[in-house]
Amino acid sequence: YIGSTMETYCYFTRPVALKRMLNFNVPPVKNSTGEPVWKVLIYDRFGQDIISPLLSVKELRDMGITLHLLLHSDRDSIPDVPAIYFVMPTEENIDRLCQDLRNQLYEYYYLNFISAISRSKLEDIANAALGASAVAQVAKVFDQYLNFITLEDDMFLLCNQNKELVSYRAINRPDITDTEMETVMDTIVDSLFCFFVTLGAIPIIRCSRGTAAEMVAVKLDKKLRENLRDARNSLFTGDTLGAGQFSFQRPLLVLVDRNIDLATPLHHTWTYQALVHDVLDFHLNRVVLEESSGMENSPAGARPKKKNKKSYDLTAADKFWQKHKGSPFPEVAESVQQELETYRAQEDEVKRLKSIMGLEGEDEGAISMLSDNTAKLTSAVSSLPELLEKKRLIDLHTNVATAVLEHIKTRKLDLYFEYEEKIMSKSTLDKSLLDMISDPDAGTAEDKMRLFLIYYISCVQCPSEADLEQYKKALTDAGCNLSPLNYIKQWKAFAKMASAPTTYGNSAAKSLGLFSRVMNTGSQFVMEGVKNFVLKQQNLPVTRILDNLMEMKSNPVSTANKLAIVFVVGGGNYIEYQNLMDYVKGKQGKHVLYGCSELFNAAQFLKQVRI
Repeated sequence: YIGSTMETYCYFTRPVALKRMLNFNVPPVKNSTGEPVWKVLIYDRFGQDIISPLLSVKELRDMGITLHLLLHSDRDSIPDVPAIYFVMPTEENIDRLCQDLRNQLYEYYYLNFISAISRSKLEDIANAALGASAVAQVAKVFDQYLNFITLEDDMFLLCNQNKELVSYRAINRPDITDTEMETVMDTIVDSLFCFFVTLGAIPIIRCSRGTAAEMVAVKLDKKLRENLRDARNSLFTGDTLGAGQFSFQRPLLVLVDRNIDLATPLHHTWTYQALVHDVLDFHLNRVVLEESSGMENSPAGARPKKKNKKSYDLTAADKFWQKHKGSPFPEVAESVQQELETYRAQEDEVKRLKSIMGLEGEDEGAISMLSDNTAKLTSAVSSLPELLEKKRLIDLHTNVATAVLEHIKTRKLDLYFEYEEKIMSKSTLDKSLLDMISDPDAGTAEDKMRLFLIYYISCVQCPSEADLEQYKKALTDAGCNLSPLNYIKQWKAFAKMASAPTTYGNSAAKSLGLFSRVMNTGSQFVMEGVKNFVLKQQNLPVTRILDNLMEMKSNPVSTANKLAIVFVVGGGNYIEYQNLMDYVKGKQGKHVLYGCSELFNAAQFLKQVRI
């Protein structure tokens, strides 16, 4: 049963729903050899964020998208080409769309709205079409209900544009008015509603009481019921995409408030994906690295060249990423090295193939773009792009892992990870917290602040005023801004956390001693002095809440449930996502999806917890 649920979910969240839309809302024909219909794609920033993690430029081109342009950019008229619009139904967007109709920019208009468009705005478009004598050109109008961003098959977030409107700070600021809170909740609920329309299932909702999560639960429940009541227009019945296919198997929606665990978003981590998000510029599955290009000579003497920025996509198509994104970092570094050695063994084969094809001096990127027809000419051609793609991924992960390693070594992030694990699991500390904060060689001011906040959140007995003053002085001397500490003090007092602190398990990661050997002669990764840890599966608070709900034997609804969606109101992170994925590996036949109102790393979260 659950197979159909997950298949349907993946059907939508993988690019299939978008591909259908880009094929004029008709399912694309598999293995079709005919030429696609050439068209242009017009999107706003919201549409761009939804499409970019799922479809590459090459995939868009294969679907006949010759141009993809922002709605509010300067666009020339292309009168003999159909245009597919994928935008939010905002006032500004509708005005621009109507202007396009009046200017007769395209041959036909296929209008796809990310969220449901209101009747009044639909009438505005109809009036503009009438006025421009373009009624016949408006071919189709669709509400797509795709107002969420899918980053992985099992992970989604609500928005990237205007994310400050649904941020942790927006929900928890003390001066928020009831009207503002209603707006925040409505925005979150609209996206969650779209998610369940896409999934084609009505969830069983569970939430913590007295929190923003409960407000979301009440509003979402009401919106789902209202839609079901209108049998003729219900989005959960009939032959709409995916709807009604598995109403017998309702998923469990666990709405969690960020305030139940403020330590995890601040935690220094040790797994590849979470580390990339923590220390690099990683955003909507794309990581941007700064590459120094050495020194340049000038009349004033040698000086560093301007740093170039290079971006890499880390997506489901990257097999190395899929296999290792949840692995401890030293394991990833070792795997990259092994892949590189395997490739070097095949390098002579690559040279031989290039020689056969007369491509010795050709750019590797150009060779990998060889068309299928060319690839069929010889077996040499078919194996060369595959080997070059393997080399591209090795180079990509060598660069990314090297950049991560640089941060680990300069900031001693392995020590921070180990120390925080011990704090959160109440293990014995081998070095005083004051010494860690005072050590000028260990970490940045931000690292020290994160460490101290985790200690303060996790401690059962708060430090005395005298001790706290001593810590504050050490933090100030280290260059820390104490504003986050003032916020956490207020939060802890308000939540009465001192009497019931959040528990994080009782066994820390074990060090295997220094990971001091250079893995192989000529290894890219000199791991000298970096610790290697055996990571123990520790269920974080969010995972434990899910486990309690899924494993409650006294509750027949829970035991019957095979699919759970954990959604964090107030923001989530890759540490929790990975923890849930590790948890579900041991639960045969069960699947977990992780969602959040926004995705932040520790630096971004620290900026939100300030007074």
